[in-house]
Amino acid sequence: MIRVLVVDDSNSVRALLMHILGTAPGLAVVGCAADGEEAVKLARELQPDVITMDLHMPRMDGFEAIRRIMRECPTRIVVVSGSDDRAEVDASFRAIEAGALVLVRRPLGIGNPAHADSARDLVRTVKAMAEVRVVRRWSDARRAARPLQGAPRRLVAVGASTGGPTVLRDILAELPADYPLPVVIVQHLAPGFMDGLATWLGEASGYPVEVLKDGAPLVGGRACLVPEGWQATLGPGLVGRLVLAPPEHGMCPSVSHLFRAIDPELRPATAAVLLTGMGKDGAAELKLLREHGALTIAQDRASAVVYGMPGEALRLDAAMLVLEPAEIGKVLARLPAEPFPSSVFPTLGDLP
Repeated sequence: MIRVLVVDDSNSVRALLMHILGTAPGLAVVGCAADGEEAVKLARELQPDVITMDLHMPRMDGFEAIRRIMRECPTRIVVVSGSDDRAEVDASFRAIEAGALVLVRRPLGIGNPAHADSARDLVRTVKAMAEVRVVRRWSDARRAARPLQGAPRRLVAVGASTGGPTVLRDILAELPADYPLPVVIVQHLAPGFMDGLATWLGEASGYPVEVLKDGAPLVGGRACLVPEGWQATLGPGLVGRLVLAPPEHGMCPSVSHLFRAIDPELRPATAAVLLTGMGKDGAAELKLLREHGALTIAQDRASAVVYGMPGEALRLDAAMLVLEPAEIGKVLARLPAEPFPSSVFPTLGDLP
């Protein structure tokens, strides 16, 4: 049984969330809090498996409550957002920075036709987060970047899921303002948050980030997020195209589609990165890119919130390098001037 603490300052919202979570098989609501101070206190006393967290509350807001909880009694935290306001959505990513795992839309009321679907999304997210490691321990060991030689790269493609936003922040923070390679990212995210992620990532990393537009040229000096509900293809002329295609691994956009849809002419000149996340999205396609001459990188186990996607890549022998986020950023930053030759890559057996 997954034990859940519900935190929200609205009586009606608390009642709605407690009803949805309390009647779902496998879940039990063990307590509720109306503000951040009470949330921190109950998190210590009840030690729930998952906390659903509101952000705007009296006495102590959700941001500070998350920071306190992650410092004093680390717990899996799901932020439940009820606002469509652009500023509010952008600000929600501060909660991820503070230690929350994911953002999810507040379920619609019982009388709404979309209530059942939105309630299922919340239940599914809470159950999935209960399987995530409570504490993210990023390795302090730093592997010096190897001397880089060889043919230049023209594109960086990145895939991430649960735990991805802060990892993307740390990778992009290592890229210089005049970085010449375009960066295209698929990040699994709840609907309605992609624009907010772009704003937060750009501000938090210091590297410009925007949402990819159909037909837009892919240029250096900025990163592009594939928008929700679309799959992306990357053409030989470094042009991004958005296509209406079915979800893969239940995701749209999906990492698998992005990696596979890189034009064959671009694949040998691509650096592809697979980061933290559940499932297998992108792993087989990372191997395909490696076989076509791309530089392939997977996040290491110690730094990943969930080691499903990068772990599957390692199982398939798809990754040439296995690194923590900051080291991934440093390797990418050095690619344009000093790209890797295939002959200097260590095998997976050589990596710690």
